[in-house]
Amino acid sequence: MDWILRPLRRSRWLSPLLLLGLWELGSRTGLIPEHTLAAPSAVLSTLLDMVRSGELPANLAVSFVRVGLGLAIGVSLGVALAFVAGLSRQGEVLVDPVMQIKRTIPVVALAPLFIVWFGIGETPKIALIAFATVFPVYLNLYQGIRGVDVRLIDAARSFGLGRGALIANVILPGALPSLLTGLRYSLTISIVMLVIAEQINATAGLGYLVNNARDYMRTDIIVVCLMVYALLGLAADLLVRRIEHHALAWRPSLVEA
Repeated sequence: MDWILRPLRRSRWLSPLLLLGLWELGSRTGLIPEHTLAAPSAVLSTLLDMVRSGELPANLAVSFVRVGLGLAIGVSLGVALAFVAGLSRQGEVLVDPVMQIKRTIPVVALAPLFIVWFGIGETPKIALIAFATVFPVYLNLYQGIRGVDVRLIDAARSFGLGRGALIANVILPGALPSLLTGLRYSLTISIVMLVIAEQINATAGLGYLVNNARDYMRTDIIVVCLMVYALLGLAADLLVRRIEHHALAWRPSLVEA
């Protein structure tokens, strides 16, 4: 028995498994009432039932579309604004003050205003996600562009590279690590904003499932949806890490890893 437990003691999974065991034990002994928090076994059973019935995949697909559209708009706008501000002093004067003001505005506080402007359909949900994901990409890429070694730029100009070739071959590769860092932050924020956005009169999506489960006190469904949100965040981070691994393979630190 000890040969089984020995590697588990050194495993990072030990504390989560212990927590699940205590949670299950508390539920079975009545210390944790079912209406307060469903047992892990009940959550797993509910998850399987929702997958088999197609309820979870269908609502997950709706949430994917929302977060995908919002993220695409936010990241595209952030990249465009970062290039405008990072590549010229005039662009910086025009763009950066506005973006710094935007940074100080809590995105959640804009939800009522977006509802007034866009109604209670899909548009305010996508707009909230897009608005929240602009700044991380903008700030990181902007700093990445401004942080490119001036000696590399001077060397490229001495070889006769024009502005377009300079941006494509020197500035963009040099700022790519910063861009990917901003993308990682934006992906994480997009999942957080998805949770908030789907509280706005949603008729489908993970937030819709959570709202319905809350009304019927189905804590098992709520926990299932929270698990899916967490897995989406982990998958998004893993995706960026894979992109970094391939796009930044020239960096010694990544090659050695």
